[in-house]
Amino acid sequence: MAFSKSACDKKGFALDERTLLLSSLMDDTWGSELCFPNLNSSCRRLLRPRSETVLLYTLVASVSLLTVTLNLLVIFSISHFRQLHTPTNTLLQSMAVCDLAVGLLVMPVEGLRYIESCWLLGRIMCALSPYLMYCVLSSSLGHMVYISIDRYLIICDPLIYSSRVTLTNVKICICICWACSIIYTGLILMDHMGQPDRYSSCHGECVVVINPVSATIDMFMTFIAPCTVMAVLYIRVFVAALSQMRVIQSQAAATKARAGPTARKSQPKAARTLGILIVVFLMCFCPYYYPILAGVDTSSSLSYYPFLCWLIILNSCLNPLIYAIFYPWFRKAIKLIITLRILQDNSREVKIL
Repeated sequence: MAFSKSACDKKGFALDERTLLLSSLMDDTWGSELCFPNLNSSCRRLLRPRSETVLLYTLVASVSLLTVTLNLLVIFSISHFRQLHTPTNTLLQSMAVCDLAVGLLVMPVEGLRYIESCWLLGRIMCALSPYLMYCVLSSSLGHMVYISIDRYLIICDPLIYSSRVTLTNVKICICICWACSIIYTGLILMDHMGQPDRYSSCHGECVVVINPVSATIDMFMTFIAPCTVMAVLYIRVFVAALSQMRVIQSQAAATKARAGPTARKSQPKAARTLGILIVVFLMCFCPYYYPILAGVDTSSSLSYYPFLCWLIILNSCLNPLIYAIFYPWFRKAIKLIITLRILQDNSREVKIL
């Protein structure tokens, strides 16, 4: 078919104009307008300025790297130094494994989802990614409850603690916690895992919707009940720590002992650290249950869902920071690791407490 010269000129002018428009758009933004340009059914993506995209990727990578590094330090410190092989530290180590999984697997995926505003990882990952996130977060919650019980027993009933709480029993409890998290998360997300694209309206979406009944059950099982247990135990721990402090003060005043100040600070400090962990946990997890209280389905398509999600997963970065601030043994372990003194002979036997 032949075209006249004027028609060709007009067509060429239109193409040049479209090319200039597209190039000017690409100069200021990152990526194309569609998640999958070759598919007519592709979702549209939110075009961001190139500088904003680079900044967001840098921020996500930095937070993820910090979370992984800090939790690796917790895991390695407790594994390496024999003096840290206690039931309490074993719980902290296992919770650090949960937080490590969040920083290594969950944060990069959620960061990619938010920055690109598209799901680029396929149908299988759409099914597995929410399952992994909910699984490690629920397991981390279970470890928080265990730590609360551990602190309660060691302060309020030390005789039972020394006879019942052993490394073997703690490891059994950790296995039970992980098994319950795996099964429970599978039940909550059964519909989504069976049909991950059920609520997707176009290619490039991964919408996770939890119906109101399951969401309400989840709120009671993974938030209200554990938080009630932790709050009650913490109050009893705090009261017991204060009473023990008064007894030690009175004994020190009667005998004019010099050992009083050291013993006086230990129990209240343990109670304070537990309280800070619980408060930070509540601050990170409470907003996630707002849709349930508002009568809305918990869905990843909500405009404020990224804020709720990132607030929860940032708790995995805050936990080791709390250890670094309030646990002297962790700061000492970091110093020994950074200075490579752990490579010396008998470094495992170093007194770190």
